[in-house]
Amino acid sequence: MLLYLCREESASEKAAAREKKDLCGGKRGSRAGGGSARRRRGLYRKIFIKIPLIKLSGNGREKRENIDIFKVCGYNKTMNVYLDYAATAPVRREAREAMLPFFAENFGNPDSLHAYGRRAAYALAEARAKIAEICGVSAGEVYFTSGGTEADNQAVRLLGRGRALVSAIEHAAVLSASPLRADGCEMFSVKENGVCDLDDLASRMDGAGLVCLMAVNNETGCIQPVEEASKLCKPRNVLLFCDCVQAACSQNLREILRYADAVSLSAHKVGGAKGTGALIVKKGARLAPLIAGGEQERGLRGGTVNVAGAVGFAAALTAAQAEREAFSLHTGKMRDLFEKLLLENLGDGVKIDGENRAPNISHVTLAGGGEAFLNALDLMGVAASGGAACSAHVSLPSHVLLAMGRSEEEAKRGARFSFGMETTEEEVRFAARAVCERVKG
Repeated sequence: MLLYLCREESASEKAAAREKKDLCGGKRGSRAGGGSARRRRGLYRKIFIKIPLIKLSGNGREKRENIDIFKVCGYNKTMNVYLDYAATAPVRREAREAMLPFFAENFGNPDSLHAYGRRAAYALAEARAKIAEICGVSAGEVYFTSGGTEADNQAVRLLGRGRALVSAIEHAAVLSASPLRADGCEMFSVKENGVCDLDDLASRMDGAGLVCLMAVNNETGCIQPVEEASKLCKPRNVLLFCDCVQAACSQNLREILRYADAVSLSAHKVGGAKGTGALIVKKGARLAPLIAGGEQERGLRGGTVNVAGAVGFAAALTAAQAEREAFSLHTGKMRDLFEKLLLENLGDGVKIDGENRAPNISHVTLAGGGEAFLNALDLMGVAASGGAACSAHVSLPSHVLLAMGRSEEEAKRGARFSFGMETTEEEVRFAARAVCERVKG
């Protein structure tokens, strides 16, 4: 929860402000007289959460008694449940410990030639080698980026030659970047169950140079047929790019890279720090730089590499892939329990979306769902989302549900609940009860 410092005016200060307005000859609401400033102060008091422990007074600080911040903010005090791991996961202990030295004593620039730079360069090379080993590729095929969005953009815009074929359920980072591809793009459809239509893909292959098919959909969790898509691509010398941002915690990355020519990854989805990602491109695939301005990342990504982020990413991805089976078993159990409770209590008031899903994601369409529902659920102590976190503040129907044949009204009533290793049965039961209470009114 974010707390903001907010200074309230005393009665004497308000009187002084009124006197100043009168002296300046200002009118209420005029800029010269300060009326708009008073309105802004009033607006700030409505927006900002008062700090509970310290009140600012002049140049000093005056302590005040503690208050119940949960009561002030309207949050449920008995339990607060986080079911939005698909948006971001907490930073793992292994990643924190690996990163800390690179914020202090090992702060060097990896492109500097002195000892400080060499230590940073060695750590970066070690992180690259670890990620390459996990993914079953060579270190020279791993390029660090600022996250999954940058990796997606570079791949869809600049990987290979020829028209790009993009699935209708791709992340916004792919869908928004594809029209910028010099050779053009075309969209292929998905079925009602949320899995891509391979027949439609096959019918569009002539003249294509790249197919973009995410491994796991970030909203529904539907696992896409990467192997089958590869069988369509290889005979035609078409490259296959898979957004694996949502897949890295539950799917075998080595297996995906047996079929894909390139994949994108994001650190914060697996317990690394935000602002770090990777684009893995197999040798032989043509790739141009997206960011110019330096020779970093073998000339394909200008800018000083985030060494701490890369080191933490390697540690987090190592841990995530090592516990992949345990993660799938635990989150699958939590998801199944959650959906069972919803179906038992809501009946026709809930619909489970998609088939062949990753174990950690449950996307449901609810009677009375939507933005207001999610806001109310938040105040009841349950954090969930309507889909991708990147689009959470836009009140538009889900493009994924629309692609699955849902109406615009239905596509606005979806909710995504995603689970992590930290999720407990008690939290799941609490969340399910809150959802049912809200839907039933």
